[in-house]
Amino acid sequence: MSESIKCLIVGSGPAGYTAAIYAARANLAPVVYEGIEPGGQLTTTTEIENFPGYPEGISGTAMMEDLKKQAERFGTQVRFGVVTKLDLSARPFAVEIDGGTTALRAETVIIATGASAKYLGLPSEQKFRGMGVSACATCDGFFYRKKDVAVIGGGDTACEEATYLASLCRQVYLVVRKNYLRASKAMQERVFTTPNIEVIFEHNMREVLGDENGVTGMLLESTAGAERRVDVDGIFLAIGHHPNTELVAGQLELDEQGYIITHQGQTNVAGVFAAGDVQDPRYRQAITAAGSGCMAALECERFLAEHTL
Repeated sequence: MSESIKCLIVGSGPAGYTAAIYAARANLAPVVYEGIEPGGQLTTTTEIENFPGYPEGISGTAMMEDLKKQAERFGTQVRFGVVTKLDLSARPFAVEIDGGTTALRAETVIIATGASAKYLGLPSEQKFRGMGVSACATCDGFFYRKKDVAVIGGGDTACEEATYLASLCRQVYLVVRKNYLRASKAMQERVFTTPNIEVIFEHNMREVLGDENGVTGMLLESTAGAERRVDVDGIFLAIGHHPNTELVAGQLELDEQGYIITHQGQTNVAGVFAAGDVQDPRYRQAITAAGSGCMAALECERFLAEHTL
């Protein structure tokens, strides 16, 4: 007979661990499966300075360890493993772990699998990830005050990040592979009227340049094949995010971008909730993820009070 769980939490970022803290304090005996990236995206961030409660800043890994310990303190079981199959057709929900090596049933499920930033796939890009290559200007822009940086992308997100960085940095290069911006007219106007933003059209980044201390520049290639080196201290990728919804595709209602649609944490399937970046295409911040984890756990508690099997 498979194990029965009252509250299963899939994912271990700020949303998953916050949901676990609230669920554990409500005596829901939550079980968290950490997934393929324990701690979530924040573990790839060297320093976090905009999360309340850490006046001196903290590394992403250390903060996730704090959240994990706090969840465990109240009785959460944190397990290493990946939920590879989830049948949401009927409660209790059938769950398979690590390709079926473990099977269990869950009365409720909180999906907190996050979203993954899209990268170009360059080996040098991965080499300097966290050492000057970032996918979040709001998270890391502060470290580049009065320095030169680049933003890769031509949509609204890229333009927003470029104008944000322009308020901090000396010079911002916006690298666009096409000969036009895909952003809204309002965002384009902001970019073109910001004096320390230079738009480099019809170029692709071919290599991130750097040394043992981090990024020192980038090698660009024009659509005509000409190469250009630009010296920068940081490179921000703004070519989109991919919500990690493969597990629930076809079972939960998703928006046009593939994010789970929620109403106060509740999905369209009774007893299934979602929190964090997997249902947030707009903010994608640790603090908003944590807040949505709280909401999902509170709604889960209310649901179980009314629908105990």
